[in-house]
Formats: sequence, C-alpha cells, structure tokens
Amino acid sequence: MITRVLLFLLLSILLWRVFWRIVASFMEGLTGREARRSAPAQRRMHMVRDPVCGTFVLPERAVTLADGHARLFFCSDACRDKYRARTA
Repeated sequence: MITRVLLFLLLSILLWRVFWRIVASFMEGLTGREARRSAPAQRRMHMVRDPVCGTFVLPERAVTLADGHARLFFCSDACRDKYRARTA
C-alpha cells in the first residue's frame, strides 16, 4: 500500500514538472524572449579554411605553408602536398 502511494506521488511530481516546463516553453515562444536560465558562455574561435579541401581548422593545430607573403593553413600534410603539386 505504501509503495503504491509513493509511486503515485513520484508520478504526480514528474507530471507536474513536465506540465510546467511545457507551459514555460510555450510562454517563451509567445513572448519571443529566451528563458532566464544562464546559458554557458560561448567562446569564439578564429578558424581558417584549408584551400584544398575546404575544411576549417584551428590555426594553432594546422599544417602551415609560407607562400610568398601569405601564410596558408592546411588540415593535413596530404592537403599541403596537393597544394604544392598544383602550384609547382
């Protein structure tokens, strides 16, 4: 008997939380405002594009090649070698 009561209370609490989350998201959609929850800070990272395959890479992890006055960034040694073969 006690087990049934506890399960009923647990189910009631869960349903109540689901109901209020649905209501809150509905109201958020109506007002056009974001919820006041603290969102994780997003840090912008500067990425460069590989001229051969088009992959975006972080400059500090990229394979580089100095081409005259420009510095080119590649995702791998294979892409760097393909670029060298095309421009040679």
